Amino acid sequence: QVQLVESGGGLVQAGGSLTLSCAASGRTFSNYAMAWFRQAPGKEREFVAAISRSGISTPYADSVKGRFTISRDNAKNTGYLHMNSLSPEDTAVYYCAARSSSYWESRVDQYNYWGQGTQVTVSS
Repeated sequence: QVQLVESGGGLVQAGGSLTLSCAASGRTFSNYAMAWFRQAPGKEREFVAAISRSGISTPYADSVKGRFTISRDNAKNTGYLHMNSLSPEDTAVYYCAARSSSYWESRVDQYNYWGQGTQVTVSS
């Protein structure tokens, strides 16, 4: 199995940027599609973005499209979420997830492996 560890969260002002990282260990990272989800207090975990094993397919939730960019570096066993033009509505715990498939999914229950999450707080 693969272990995932997120980093890069923090406090940022509205309009600012952050880059989250997801370091993978245990198995060959390139064998997994990965995704980012987020969960705000009192809300369900929601899909943010995903990336296929090859990195070619990168779907986004409508709420982040044009502001967030997902990427991966298989040589470094690391995935990334670059977040720009942040707003208070983006405040949440962000989780990276992986599934042992070439293809991405947007449903929480389609991912086998999860990180512990990293807090992102955007102040107005």
